[in-house]
Amino acid sequence: MQFGVFTVGDVTPDPTTGRTPTEGERIAAMVAIARKAEEVGLDVFATGEHHNEPFVPSSPTTLLGYVAAQTERLLLSTAVTLITTNDPVKIAEDYAMLQHLAGGRVDLTMGRGNTGPVYPWFGKDIRDGIPLAVENYALLRRLWTEDVVDWEGRFRTPLQSFTSTPRPLDGVPPFVWHGSIRSPEIAEQAAYYGDGFFANHIFWPKEHFIRLVDFYRRRYEHYGHGRADQAVVGLGGQVFVRKNSQDAVREFRPYFDNAPVYGHGPSLEEFTEQTPLTVGSPQEVIDKTLTFREHFGDYQRQLFLIDHAGLPLDVVLEQMEILGSEVVPVLRREMDLMRPAHVPDAPTHASRTAARDAATAGLGAPEPATAATVA
Repeated sequence: MQFGVFTVGDVTPDPTTGRTPTEGERIAAMVAIARKAEEVGLDVFATGEHHNEPFVPSSPTTLLGYVAAQTERLLLSTAVTLITTNDPVKIAEDYAMLQHLAGGRVDLTMGRGNTGPVYPWFGKDIRDGIPLAVENYALLRRLWTEDVVDWEGRFRTPLQSFTSTPRPLDGVPPFVWHGSIRSPEIAEQAAYYGDGFFANHIFWPKEHFIRLVDFYRRRYEHYGHGRADQAVVGLGGQVFVRKNSQDAVREFRPYFDNAPVYGHGPSLEEFTEQTPLTVGSPQEVIDKTLTFREHFGDYQRQLFLIDHAGLPLDVVLEQMEILGSEVVPVLRREMDLMRPAHVPDAPTHASRTAARDAATAGLGAPEPATAATVA
């Protein structure tokens, strides 16, 4: 089971002081959060991709490449890579380069994004969102798995005898999660290729995402990648934790009430009742996160949103200390104890390379724990 944090990189005023960090301060804070993630024993740091205010992470590979140079163990990922508005050729080359720089500590989450104006900024039409995601990803896979590609499609100019460089590290492309908050077509795409499905269920009630994840699992089995309960699932969550719940609620409330995404809507209490948001003590965070398994089955990755809505960096780093020392060790132990032996671990470059090598050497099918990661 992998645990980590993700950032959306918003530049938001601190509602308790009125101060807004500069873009440079916010970028530096994201780097500090990534370094802290490794220090406290988390597995993953992920960044969003945004091209509009109030967000700054417009170039995930630049940020992650910088973080890679300052970490040794941390798995570097994206909370979203825009498969719709980015050129698949550029994605193929950028993330293969990042793979080499980070020694394989890279995967990424493909998504359409949820900001409509971004599409025309990059010469695309939001009405083509699903077809763009399907066609661009099909091309990306070929660019990563075929040395020479001839290709013609609907949304970009044809390719003739094209080779993307550098080639994926060890001939194994980064593992891909497909992220969605509303589209069964994306869950279908993840299942078809045997990729992971990441349900970032931080905004909507769990019942919606239970249906999406269940659909993905059933289709994963339909396409022959393994049993439904062996499908590779990741979940997003959100926490604010203090020693006791009263202090946590009192401190977090002004940030929630003024958050750019969900502020000025449902109350904090309503939101925590209906979504994964947990504001309380370490034990409350543990108890609620363990319920995710009851709703979604055994899964492989849990990422927490922890630094948005104007929270100052020192508070975020304190939160991460609590996560790393009091919350995640318990969750990791409990999740591992409950997971059946046939359910796979989260994929890594090392496990996928080993599975590929075993298959190439004619040693038979790999164990179930890695079979789902080679599709």
